[in-house]
Amino acid sequence: MNESLHPPVPDDRSRTDRCDEVLIALRRVIRAVDLHSRALVRSHGLTAPQALVLKEMVAAGELPVGTVAQRVNLSHATITDIVNRLERRGLVARTRSETDRRRVMVRATQAAEQTLERAPPLLQEAFVSRFVGLADWEQTMLLASLQRIAALMDAEQIDAAPVLAPGSVSDAAELAEAAEPGPPP
Repeated sequence: MNESLHPPVPDDRSRTDRCDEVLIALRRVIRAVDLHSRALVRSHGLTAPQALVLKEMVAAGELPVGTVAQRVNLSHATITDIVNRLERRGLVARTRSETDRRRVMVRATQAAEQTLERAPPLLQEAFVSRFVGLADWEQTMLLASLQRIAALMDAEQIDAAPVLAPGSVSDAAELAEAAEPGPPP
C-alpha cells in the first residue's frame, strides 16, 4: 500500500501540543478582555457594557429602556441595573415620555458625551472592524470553531451578549461600581 496517500496519524504528543496551543489561545483571549476591561474601568470608570449602553444612547438620543436593551442585546433587567448606576454618576437622565406618561425615557447627559469622547474604543469595536474584513469562508470557519469550543466546554447554554467583558455583565457592573467616583459636584 502506498503510504503517501494516507496522512500520518498524530501521536499522543502532537495531540497534547495542539490541546495546549488551543488552551493558550483561549487564555490569551480571556486575558485580553480582562486587561482591556480593567483599563477602561481604571481610566474612565466604565465597564464595556456601560460604555456600549452610553454609546447607543448618545447615538440615538432619548430612548425607552426596553429599546436600549434590544439595541445592545442585553436583558431589560441588566439595562435597568446599568442605567441605575450611570444615573447615580450623572451620566444618564430619566424623564417621562411626553406622549405616554407611563413610559420612562433615558438619555445620555453632556457628562456622558464628554466621558465617551475621552474613552478608548471598545475591544469589540476593533475586533468587529477586523472580522468584517475577513472573507465569508473565514468568518464562517471562525464562528463554527468558536461554537464548537463553546460546546466542548458545555457553555452553549450560557446566556451571553455580544459584549467583550469578563464574567457576567453584572460582575462587570460591580467592578465599575468599586471604581466609581462620587456624583459630579
